[in-house]
Amino acid sequence: MLTVIKNGTVVDPGNVLGDYDIWIEAGRILRVTPRGEASFPGDAEVIDAEGLLVVPGLIDLHVHLREPGEEYKETIETGAHAAAAGGFTAVCAMPNTKPVNDSPEITSFIVKQAKEAGYARVYPVAAITGGLSGGSLCEYGELKKAGAVAISDDGRPVEDGQIMRRAMEYAKGFGMLVISHCEELSLVAGGCMNEGLTATHMGLAGIPNISESLMVIRDISLAELTGAHLHVAHVSTHESIEALREAKKRGVSVTAETGPHYFTLTDDAVKGYDTNAKMNPPLRTERDRQAVREALADGTLDIIATDHAPHSILEKEVEFNRAMNGILGLETSLPLSLALVRDGVLTMEQLVTRMSKKPASILGLNNDLAVGNAADITLIDADAEWTLVASKLHSKSANTPFDGWTMKGRAVRTLVDGKTVFEAANG
Repeated sequence: MLTVIKNGTVVDPGNVLGDYDIWIEAGRILRVTPRGEASFPGDAEVIDAEGLLVVPGLIDLHVHLREPGEEYKETIETGAHAAAAGGFTAVCAMPNTKPVNDSPEITSFIVKQAKEAGYARVYPVAAITGGLSGGSLCEYGELKKAGAVAISDDGRPVEDGQIMRRAMEYAKGFGMLVISHCEELSLVAGGCMNEGLTATHMGLAGIPNISESLMVIRDISLAELTGAHLHVAHVSTHESIEALREAKKRGVSVTAETGPHYFTLTDDAVKGYDTNAKMNPPLRTERDRQAVREALADGTLDIIATDHAPHSILEKEVEFNRAMNGILGLETSLPLSLALVRDGVLTMEQLVTRMSKKPASILGLNNDLAVGNAADITLIDADAEWTLVASKLHSKSANTPFDGWTMKGRAVRTLVDGKTVFEAANG
């Protein structure tokens, strides 16, 4: 069946910008024509995108879907549904499940569950080391054959520099991306929020910026030595950003991400001991927040990724220092990121690059809205105002510091392989 998305404004940086109609058949893009130039058959499904932005499907390189093992927090189905509701057509699932995704069997299971769910695509990220132990390396070739697109011990750093070096060399041989969780644990020393005045006033142990930036510098050096593609996860400090900026000037093969919470909030959000604002790395200072925004503008930070980390009330409604780290992100990422456009930090084209085109490029995908490509498409109402109610999110959990916030902008329709996998009630 023919589907036509008409009357929308296409924002596909480096490919198509402006008023175009997109024709879809058999899950693929059939034609891209100037708005109203070509007539289409009367039996075609017509999606009227008047007043909407039409962009290549958003891609999130960093989510936690909790399955297998912690399905009470999230499942692949609920997580993929939340992704679609947030405008994401694809997400990368981190390996710190129970059991850990360190075998082809677990990788294949994730792929199978995602296909059965039928919402966003799910690309598994496999572990660097068996059981995330920081010890023996996993079988990257077998994991890649099973569907893994990258390796990471996310949730823990690879503390041994020699192990990380060998991992990069091994991964390079298979053309696999290495995603680094940069944290020097000896400097964390029991900290549970950013080190600074707020932590002191609250009587909480702090985590200094250097606990992140020191490991960023180490892993950049190892990437420079090995020639592997390093991707640095959840960057939160101005020191890390400066290290990344200098590395890129030297031509090191390194990319990096940050999350919407790091350019939206500071450690002030923790006041009142709000465990929904507890994460790792922690929320930092205003200086760091501004550095993150500037780095997104100049491309030092390549992409926006959510680090979507669902937890139940069992892990969050406890003393602050005992609460699990992490917040939801899939359904808040787009509206929070659109604020960067309204604030003049990014253009709309840059935002689509950070949330769609560059993530695709890092994964080796071509998601242009071009003839023959898969019709993975997000329709955005950049002006829609709505109130976030945590209990009404599509995730199985509700741990977000943005509960009750008035948001502006949202995905109103998400298509994967030309099939609508999410449509907003008012869309």
